[in-house]
Amino acid sequence: MQFQFTEEQQFVQRMAREFARNEVLPRAPAIDREHAHPRDLVARMAELGLMGVAVPEEYGGAGLDTVSYVLAMEEVSRACASTGVIMSVNNSLVCDPILKFGTEEQKRRWLVPLAQGEKLGCFCLSEPEAGSDAAAQTTVAVRDGDAYVLNGVKNWITNGPVADVAVLMAMTDKAAGHRGITAFIVPMDAPGVRCGPPDDKLGIRGSKSCQVFLEDARIPADQVLGEVGQGFKVAMSTLDGGRIGIAAQAIGIARACLEESLDYAVQRKTFGKPIAEHQAIQWKLADMAADVDAARLMTLRAALLKDRGVRFSKEAAMAKLFAADAANRIAREAVQVFGGNGYVTEYPVERHFRDAKITEIYEGTSEIQRLVIANWLFRD
Repeated sequence: MQFQFTEEQQFVQRMAREFARNEVLPRAPAIDREHAHPRDLVARMAELGLMGVAVPEEYGGAGLDTVSYVLAMEEVSRACASTGVIMSVNNSLVCDPILKFGTEEQKRRWLVPLAQGEKLGCFCLSEPEAGSDAAAQTTVAVRDGDAYVLNGVKNWITNGPVADVAVLMAMTDKAAGHRGITAFIVPMDAPGVRCGPPDDKLGIRGSKSCQVFLEDARIPADQVLGEVGQGFKVAMSTLDGGRIGIAAQAIGIARACLEESLDYAVQRKTFGKPIAEHQAIQWKLADMAADVDAARLMTLRAALLKDRGVRFSKEAAMAKLFAADAANRIAREAVQVFGGNGYVTEYPVERHFRDAKITEIYEGTSEIQRLVIANWLFRD
C-alpha cells in the first residue's frame, strides 16, 4: 500500500494548509476563549469546497476523495480543533449518509445545500441513556398518515445550536430492538424540534453542542433516510466514516503540539542551553513525532480503503483509537515540555490538551473502538 499523493490531493493539502495558517490559526485562541461559533470561517470553508469534500460535483460537492478529506481535516484541526469538528460533522455524519442512503429528491433538497455550505448539518444518535449503547434508543417515531410523529431527547449534538438539518435516529418498532431503529432527515426549524442551551465544555469550545428535544415533531414519511428499520445500519456505517474524520482531527491536534513544542524547545533555555539539547526533551519530541506519523499512516490506510469501496470498519476503529490516544499522550507531553508556561492560556498547548480529550469520547469511545476491533479480529 503506497501513499503517493496525486497532484489533486497535494493541491487540497496546500490549499487547506494556507487557509488554516492564514485565516483559522490567528482566530483560534479567541474562538476558544469566547466559545464562539466561527460562522465566517465555516463560510470560507464552504467557498473552498471543504464542507462537502467527497460529495460528487453534481450534488454540490468538491468531487474529491476521502484521502483528500483526511489531508484537509488535519490541516484545519492543526489550527483549530473546534473549526475542524464542525467541518467533520457536516462531511462525515451528514453529507455522507445522505449521499449513501438518500433518495434523489433528498439529495437535491438537502445534500446540495449541505455540500455547498448553504446549510449546516448535525447527527442525532446519542441520548441521555444511549451513548455507547447506541441501540438503546428511547426516541420514538410513530407513523401517522403520511408522516411520523417524533418524541424524545438527543444528547451532545455537535453543531446542534447552529444546524439547519439533522440526520436523526428514532425507534419505529421497539419490539424489534436495533432492527426497529429508523433514520430520518429532520429540519431543525420543524415545529416540535428545539435545542437546549449550548453545552459548557472542557474543550472544542467553538464547536456548539446541545441537547435536542423532540415534542410531537411531525416529519413527512418521505424524509425517512434509507429503509424503515435500517437506521442502526445507517448509523453504524456513518460512524465508520466519521471515525476517519476524528482520527484526522486528532492528528491535527497532535501535530500542533509537536510543532509548537519543537519551536519552544529551541527558544527556551535551562542550565545555560536550549532545552532542545537536553536528552529528556529530545526523547519526548522523538516519541511525539513517531506517534504522529504512525497515526497519520493508519488514518490514510482507512481512507484509502473507503475510497476503494471495501470494508474499512476495523481500520477506521484502529485509526481513531490510536490517533486519539496519541493526541492525548502528545498533548500531555507538550504541556510538560512547556513546563509552567504550558499551564497558562498565554501559550496554546493548554488548549490542545483540553481539545484532545474529546477525541477519545465522541463517535465511539476508545473502549468501543477496542470492541469493534476485537469483533473483527474474531470474524477474520
